[in-house]
Amino acid sequence: MKQSVNRLLIGGVAPLGPRAVPSGIRKSPVASAELGLTGFIGDKQGDPKRHGGIEKAVHQYCLDHYAFWRKELGDLDVLGQPGAFGENLSVAGMNEDDICVGDQWALGDTVIQVSQARQPCWKLNTRFGVPDMARRLQHSGKTGWYYRVLEPGLVRENDQLHLLHRPNPLWPISRLITVLYTKTRDRRALEAMSVLEGLSDGWQRLAARRLETGQTEDWSSRLGERK
Repeated sequence: MKQSVNRLLIGGVAPLGPRAVPSGIRKSPVASAELGLTGFIGDKQGDPKRHGGIEKAVHQYCLDHYAFWRKELGDLDVLGQPGAFGENLSVAGMNEDDICVGDQWALGDTVIQVSQARQPCWKLNTRFGVPDMARRLQHSGKTGWYYRVLEPGLVRENDQLHLLHRPNPLWPISRLITVLYTKTRDRRALEAMSVLEGLSDGWQRLAARRLETGQTEDWSSRLGERK
């Protein structure tokens, strides 16, 4: 399985919205960038406690989803080009059904591994000017996903993603999203998630907590919703 990167995107921290919250969600296309263990050189996050880091070093989003969002939301300016969702890799022909947890991919001079799905946050509401955009993204399942970096190196626009290893063919990102947001108390799936090879430690712990408590975590703060 191979797909070419349509856009490679990075961005610095800039004020977002009327409260001028520091954010790195705005990305711009570049011809090439060095990828380190915590992300692309020059790519920054406004809230490094919740964004970026080793388990969320690279965010990929399916370029084909843009047509869905234009149909849902209209021709918003933000949807005029890749980068609307803060993604680093914009790639057509790869979506949440095609990509599995733990997948290892060669990309340019690097090797990256799928670590988790993206959990939408309230900054998307401000970015899109749509009060429930984060909730919409979560409900749609079109969230994108993150990689950790196994081998750093140079990545160029139009480099190909080439699948090297797939340890969990029964765990596409779409299944992970379903368990996280819809079938939240599926004990068999949660038991598998809690020890799933390649899944980030945070998500393994989340599955273990649900098993222990029988409760689903409160999403309202992350989504920017009042209780």
